[in-house]
Amino acid sequence: MRTTVHVALILLLGVGLGLAIRMARVTRSASGPGPDDVVYTNDVASDGLTDSENEAIDNPSPSHPPEDENWLSRFELIERSGETIKSEALLGQPYVVSFFFSTCPSICVQQNQKLKELQDQFEGQGVRFVAISVDPETDTPERLREYAARFGADKEQWLFMTGDLTYIRRIGAEIYRQPVDKQFHTERFVLVDPNGEIEGFYSWPEKAQFEKLQQKIRQYLDDGKDS
Repeated sequence: MRTTVHVALILLLGVGLGLAIRMARVTRSASGPGPDDVVYTNDVASDGLTDSENEAIDNPSPSHPPEDENWLSRFELIERSGETIKSEALLGQPYVVSFFFSTCPSICVQQNQKLKELQDQFEGQGVRFVAISVDPETDTPERLREYAARFGADKEQWLFMTGDLTYIRRIGAEIYRQPVDKQFHTERFVLVDPNGEIEGFYSWPEKAQFEKLQQKIRQYLDDGKDS
Protein backbone atom coordinates (compact mmCIF):
# COMPACT_ATOMS: atom_id res chain seq x y z
CA MET A 1 0.00 0.00 0.00
CA ARG A 2 2.77 2.37 0.98
CA THR A 3 4.57 1.60 -2.29
CA THR A 4 1.48 2.56 -4.30
CA VAL A 5 1.14 5.81 -2.37
CA HIS A 6 4.80 6.63 -2.89
CA VAL A 7 4.53 5.99 -6.63
CA ALA A 8 1.43 8.17 -6.83
CA LEU A 9 3.18 10.97 -4.93
CA ILE A 10 6.22 10.76 -7.21
CA LEU A 11 4.01 10.96 -10.32
CA LEU A 12 2.11 13.95 -8.93
CA LEU A 13 5.38 15.64 -8.03
CA GLY A 14 6.72 15.05 -11.57
CA VAL A 15 3.58 16.46 -13.19
CA GLY A 16 3.65 19.47 -10.90
CA LEU A 17 7.30 20.11 -11.62
CA GLY A 18 6.71 19.84 -15.38
CA LEU A 19 3.84 22.34 -15.23
CA ALA A 20 5.95 24.73 -13.20
CA ILE A 21 8.80 24.58 -15.74
CA ARG A 22 6.41 25.11 -18.65
CA MET A 23 4.82 28.13 -16.97
CA ALA A 24 8.25 29.57 -16.27
CA ARG A 25 9.20 29.23 -19.93
CA VAL A 26 6.00 30.91 -21.11
CA THR A 27 6.46 33.77 -18.67
CA ARG A 28 10.11 34.15 -19.69
CA SER A 29 9.39 34.26 -23.42
CA ALA A 30 6.58 36.74 -22.90
CA SER A 31 8.69 39.09 -20.81
CA GLY A 32 11.80 38.91 -23.03
CA PRO A 33 15.16 37.15 -22.92
CA GLY A 34 16.74 36.19 -19.65
CA PRO A 35 20.08 37.45 -18.34
CA ASP A 36 21.94 34.45 -19.78
CA ASP A 37 20.29 34.52 -23.23
CA VAL A 38 22.30 35.54 -26.32
CA VAL A 39 20.62 38.40 -28.16
CA TYR A 40 21.62 38.88 -31.82
CA THR A 41 21.94 42.49 -32.88
CA ASN A 42 23.73 44.45 -35.58
CA ASP A 43 26.50 45.10 -33.08
CA VAL A 44 27.07 41.37 -32.66
CA ALA A 45 26.90 40.84 -36.42
CA SER A 46 29.65 43.40 -37.00
CA ASP A 47 32.06 41.86 -34.49
CA GLY A 48 35.35 40.87 -36.05
CA LEU A 49 35.17 43.47 -38.85
CA THR A 50 37.75 46.21 -39.19
CA ASP A 51 36.79 49.87 -38.91
CA SER A 52 37.17 50.32 -42.66
CA GLU A 53 34.92 47.30 -43.34
CA ASN A 54 32.26 48.67 -41.00
CA GLU A 55 32.50 52.06 -42.70
CA ALA A 56 32.01 50.35 -46.07
CA ILE A 57 28.80 48.74 -44.80
CA ASP A 58 27.52 51.94 -43.23
CA ASN A 59 25.94 54.40 -45.64
CA PRO A 60 25.02 57.57 -43.73
CA SER A 61 24.52 59.75 -46.81
CA PRO A 62 21.09 59.57 -48.49
CA SER A 63 20.94 59.71 -52.26
CA HIS A 64 18.98 62.39 -54.04
CA PRO A 65 17.68 62.19 -57.63
CA PRO A 66 18.61 64.89 -60.12
CA GLU A 67 16.13 67.74 -60.06
CA ASP A 68 14.92 66.93 -63.56
CA GLU A 69 14.68 63.14 -63.17
CA ASN A 70 13.01 61.25 -60.31
CA TRP A 71 13.88 57.86 -61.80
CA LEU A 72 17.06 57.38 -63.81
CA SER A 73 16.69 56.39 -67.45
CA ARG A 74 20.13 57.58 -68.58
CA PHE A 75 23.57 58.04 -67.09
CA GLU A 76 26.97 59.64 -67.44
CA LEU A 77 30.07 57.83 -66.20
CA ILE A 78 33.82 58.20 -66.59
CA GLU A 79 35.49 55.68 -68.87
CA ARG A 80 39.04 54.39 -68.24
CA SER A 81 40.25 56.84 -70.86
CA GLY A 82 39.11 59.68 -68.61
CA GLU A 83 36.35 60.59 -71.04
CA THR A 84 32.78 61.06 -69.80
CA ILE A 85 30.47 58.65 -71.61
CA LYS A 86 26.72 59.16 -71.79
CA SER A 87 24.35 56.23 -72.11
CA GLU A 88 22.88 57.87 -75.21
CA ALA A 89 26.19 57.16 -76.97
CA LEU A 90 25.46 53.44 -76.62
CA LEU A 91 22.22 53.55 -78.57
CA GLY A 92 21.95 52.15 -82.09
CA GLN A 93 23.60 48.82 -81.34
CA PRO A 94 23.21 46.09 -78.70
CA TYR A 95 25.40 46.23 -75.63
CA VAL A 96 26.07 44.04 -72.60
CA VAL A 97 26.25 45.57 -69.12
CA SER A 98 28.11 44.00 -66.21
CA PHE A 99 29.17 45.11 -62.73
CA PHE A 100 32.55 44.25 -61.20
CA PHE A 101 35.47 45.59 -59.15
CA SER A 102 39.16 45.25 -59.90
CA THR A 103 40.26 43.85 -56.53
CA CYS A 104 37.79 40.95 -56.70
CA PRO A 105 40.02 37.86 -56.66
CA SER A 106 37.84 35.26 -58.36
CA ILE A 107 34.29 35.88 -59.58
CA CYS A 108 35.06 39.13 -61.39
CA VAL A 109 38.06 37.58 -63.10
CA GLN A 110 35.93 34.69 -64.37
CA GLN A 111 33.20 37.11 -65.39
CA ASN A 112 35.58 39.27 -67.39
CA GLN A 113 37.07 36.18 -69.01
CA LYS A 114 33.54 35.47 -70.27
CA LEU A 115 33.36 38.99 -71.66
CA LYS A 116 36.74 38.39 -73.30
CA GLU A 117 35.20 35.36 -75.03
CA LEU A 118 32.36 37.54 -76.29
CA GLN A 119 34.77 40.25 -77.45
CA ASP A 120 36.85 37.70 -79.35
CA GLN A 121 33.78 36.19 -80.96
CA PHE A 122 32.29 39.54 -82.00
CA GLU A 123 35.53 41.44 -82.57
CA GLY A 124 35.02 44.59 -84.62
CA GLN A 125 31.28 44.01 -84.90
CA GLY A 126 28.41 46.20 -83.76
CA VAL A 127 28.13 45.17 -80.12
CA ARG A 128 29.72 46.78 -77.09
CA PHE A 129 30.47 45.68 -73.54
CA VAL A 130 30.02 48.04 -70.60
CA ALA A 131 31.72 47.04 -67.33
CA ILE A 132 30.78 49.31 -64.41
CA SER A 133 32.84 49.30 -61.21
CA VAL A 134 31.12 48.87 -57.84
CA ASP A 135 34.25 50.05 -56.04
CA PRO A 136 34.81 53.40 -57.74
CA GLU A 137 36.97 54.81 -54.93
CA THR A 138 39.57 52.18 -55.77
CA ASP A 139 38.85 51.87 -59.47
CA THR A 140 40.14 55.14 -60.82
CA PRO A 141 40.50 55.54 -64.61
CA GLU A 142 44.23 54.80 -64.29
CA ARG A 143 43.60 51.59 -62.36
CA LEU A 144 40.91 50.55 -64.83
CA ARG A 145 43.32 51.04 -67.73
CA GLU A 146 45.74 48.62 -66.08
CA TYR A 147 42.94 46.16 -65.28
CA ALA A 148 41.44 46.27 -68.77
CA ALA A 149 44.85 45.55 -70.27
CA ARG A 150 44.90 42.20 -68.46
CA PHE A 151 41.99 41.07 -70.61
CA GLY A 152 43.08 42.71 -73.84
CA ALA A 153 39.96 44.87 -73.77
CA ASP A 154 39.43 46.82 -76.98
CA LYS A 155 39.18 50.53 -76.16
CA GLU A 156 36.24 51.09 -78.48
CA GLN A 157 34.27 47.90 -77.97
CA TRP A 158 34.77 47.16 -74.26
CA LEU A 159 34.26 50.10 -71.91
CA PHE A 160 35.29 50.20 -68.25
CA MET A 161 33.32 52.79 -66.27
CA THR A 162 33.64 54.44 -62.88
CA GLY A 163 31.96 57.27 -60.99
CA ASP A 164 30.20 57.99 -57.70
CA LEU A 165 29.10 54.90 -55.73
CA THR A 166 25.69 56.29 -54.77
CA TYR A 167 25.05 57.16 -58.40
CA ILE A 168 26.21 53.71 -59.54
CA ARG A 169 23.82 52.10 -57.05
CA ARG A 170 21.01 54.01 -58.73
CA ILE A 171 22.20 53.08 -62.22
CA GLY A 172 22.17 49.43 -61.23
CA ALA A 173 18.76 49.47 -59.58
CA GLU A 174 16.84 52.00 -61.65
CA ILE A 175 18.20 51.46 -65.15
CA TYR A 176 19.45 47.87 -65.23
CA ARG A 177 17.40 46.35 -62.37
CA GLN A 178 20.47 44.94 -60.68
CA PRO A 179 21.13 45.16 -56.92
CA VAL A 180 24.64 46.56 -56.57
CA ASP A 181 26.61 48.02 -53.69
CA LYS A 182 30.21 48.56 -52.69
CA GLN A 183 32.06 45.41 -53.86
CA PHE A 184 28.74 43.63 -54.43
CA HIS A 185 27.10 42.64 -57.70
CA THR A 186 25.19 39.81 -59.35
CA GLU A 187 26.60 37.20 -61.72
CA ARG A 188 24.41 38.33 -64.58
CA PHE A 189 24.95 40.11 -67.86
CA VAL A 190 22.27 42.57 -68.92
CA LEU A 191 21.64 42.56 -72.66
CA VAL A 192 20.30 45.87 -73.95
CA ASP A 193 18.84 46.14 -77.44
CA PRO A 194 19.76 48.86 -79.99
CA ASN A 195 16.84 50.99 -78.74
CA GLY A 196 18.15 51.01 -75.20
CA GLU A 197 15.58 48.54 -73.86
CA ILE A 198 16.59 45.61 -71.66
CA GLU A 199 16.19 42.38 -73.61
CA GLY A 200 17.11 39.99 -70.80
CA PHE A 201 19.33 38.99 -67.91
CA TYR A 202 21.81 36.19 -68.51
CA SER A 203 23.59 34.26 -65.77
CA TRP A 204 27.05 33.87 -67.28
CA PRO A 205 28.06 30.82 -65.15
CA GLU A 206 25.16 28.91 -66.73
CA LYS A 207 26.42 27.42 -70.01
CA ALA A 208 22.97 27.33 -71.63
CA GLN A 209 22.26 30.97 -70.77
CA PHE A 210 25.67 32.10 -71.98
CA GLU A 211 25.04 30.35 -75.31
CA LYS A 212 21.62 31.98 -75.61
CA LEU A 213 23.23 35.36 -74.98
CA GLN A 214 25.59 34.78 -77.89
CA GLN A 215 22.70 33.71 -80.11
CA LYS A 216 20.72 36.84 -79.25
CA ILE A 217 23.67 39.12 -79.93
CA ARG A 218 24.17 37.38 -83.28
CA GLN A 219 20.50 37.89 -84.07
CA TYR A 220 20.74 41.62 -83.39
CA LEU A 221 23.83 41.91 -85.58
CA ASP A 222 22.17 40.01 -88.43
CA ASP A 223 19.07 42.16 -88.16
CA GLY A 224 21.26 45.25 -88.33
CA LYS A 225 22.82 44.04 -91.58
CA ASP A 226 19.39 43.49 -93.16
CA SER A 227 18.01 46.88 -92.20
